[in-house]
Amino acid sequence: MANIEHFRAFVLAADLGSFSAAARQMGKAQSAVSTAIANLEIDADVQLFDRSSRNPVLTEAGAALLPNARGILLGNQEFLARAMSMSQGVEGHLCVAIEQGISITPLLDLLRDFSSTFAHVSLEIVTPDPTDVAALLKRGRAELGLMIEQEGYPTGFQFRGVGYSRTVPVTAHDHPLADLAQVRHADMRKYRELVPQSRPGAQTGRSDRRKSPSVWYAENPMLVLDLVAQGFGWAELPYSIIADRLRTGDLAQLNYAFQQSDILQGVDAVWTEQRALGVAGQWMLNKLLELPQDVWREGQPVS
Repeated sequence: MANIEHFRAFVLAADLGSFSAAARQMGKAQSAVSTAIANLEIDADVQLFDRSSRNPVLTEAGAALLPNARGILLGNQEFLARAMSMSQGVEGHLCVAIEQGISITPLLDLLRDFSSTFAHVSLEIVTPDPTDVAALLKRGRAELGLMIEQEGYPTGFQFRGVGYSRTVPVTAHDHPLADLAQVRHADMRKYRELVPQSRPGAQTGRSDRRKSPSVWYAENPMLVLDLVAQGFGWAELPYSIIADRLRTGDLAQLNYAFQQSDILQGVDAVWTEQRALGVAGQWMLNKLLELPQDVWREGQPVS
């Protein structure tokens, strides 16, 4: 029965061009390597090397099977590395729920570091609507969440501010509000406000600060974006999802007469007391808390 050393002898002999070189690499006698490869050939019922010349040469079958042998060796290494990680308390899977509309751009360097630090942890990123982030955490479906800050969180939730999301008021380029140099509250009340919220009045902990008496709710920011572009009303949307359409002129940014600074919404990292974060999850939380504030400025809104 073939074992991992048989495959290693085969790959090394193919790479180094001789059984003796493979034996030196493995710290074994040449006869042991020759026997290992011969046994592998018997088990596979194919000839892997042509031994008619001074140095063994891969046969057509040997060349075809060599990538499979490499895969077996790699799989063995990954198995051992992952098992070691698990023995050290590193979880095998981490799910992070990032609320729709929060840009992932500030997190890219962190994710690259995570990839190299926890190569054997399966990372899952889901992007639910605001009310579902908390639900996923409560059910244990996700271990860590990123949410637009709330005035209050349910009992059992922990949170820390990590950054902010820039929100920009926009409308279609041919909407009546787009022609105004400055937009007043009275102007906004004349037109429909489009709000990204899955359920009107859902208990998300945020104050209802609607500026228009006429409001449509849509399930997610991208759906609101499409409605705005089609002229159904105006909306305050995350800059990360509207930047391209501002540049192309499909959308127009509204300049509030009553507010000259950016609309900034805090971003919180959220987790529950009922489920302790594993090594990888705690590492990610710590790195989120260490992010400098300037990484969240992914571009200036178009004026």
